[in-house]
Amino acid sequence: MQPALQNQLRDFEVNNNNWKGVGFAFATTIVASSAAAANKWISPSVPVPLIVLSQYSICLFLLAPWLVRQTKQGLKTQFWKAHLLRGVAGWLCFFTYFSALSRISLMEASLLRNAAPIFVPIVAWLWTRSQIPVSRWFPILIGLLGITLILQPDINGINSGHIFGLLSGLTLATSMVGTRILSRTDRASLILFYYILISFICSLPFAIYYWQPIPMWTLPYLAFNGISMLLAIWLYTKAYSYAKPSVVSPINYFSVVIAGILGWLIWQNIPNTTAVVGTFVVITAGLLTVYVSTKETFQINYSSK
Repeated sequence: MQPALQNQLRDFEVNNNNWKGVGFAFATTIVASSAAAANKWISPSVPVPLIVLSQYSICLFLLAPWLVRQTKQGLKTQFWKAHLLRGVAGWLCFFTYFSALSRISLMEASLLRNAAPIFVPIVAWLWTRSQIPVSRWFPILIGLLGITLILQPDINGINSGHIFGLLSGLTLATSMVGTRILSRTDRASLILFYYILISFICSLPFAIYYWQPIPMWTLPYLAFNGISMLLAIWLYTKAYSYAKPSVVSPINYFSVVIAGILGWLIWQNIPNTTAVVGTFVVITAGLLTVYVSTKETFQINYSSK
């Protein structure tokens, strides 16, 4: 086969895989945004701790067939501290995110949670003491400016829902860094199992304290929330199997657009001009973060050849 034809076939395969990756990533945003809307819908009737517990209970149930096939050796890990920190961070991410959903609009909560890439360099520095390149600081500062525009602090203080939303972004960043570190030593399925198990254990005491009868009409929404979590993880994993992070990551911000549409259709939430400007600033900062990290990775890989 001629080299020119080989290059054309390779380029076609890369482009085809990129489109598959984008498709799976977009499906992830639809599932995650729909689940968030369902949680916001039932939040006046079901306390957040019970929503969180139901999510991880369903996930554990769905993972049961995988668990019974594992041996003791297959479940061993030497990095309990990293699993614990990653698990608690992931649990806090959903706990604070659902708390934000019950207090602020779906779009604002979704955006603050998806601001996580902006915080990843800071979390990585705190966790591993790795230096933050100068090129990373500009997107971080831009992102913080956008978050300030969304929060719109005044003399009366900031809405507690915005604080919870911001914490969900910070804890998601911690979870992302922890997953990245653990992925070098442990299988993805093992990381997922310990994350869900640790989150279930963390959820239990809060759910017992805030326990109350759950209305029957909310059960389908709770079931959808639990199922959608594992489905979103599977879709996201498939997306990364087809395309690079630089292609997949920006698609996450479509969840903000979908959340905004759902918030408008269901709750008639319309953000003010300042919040809209802040939204575009945060999205721009997130895209810059992805671009800078991709460029640095390329330079490292290129220089190592």
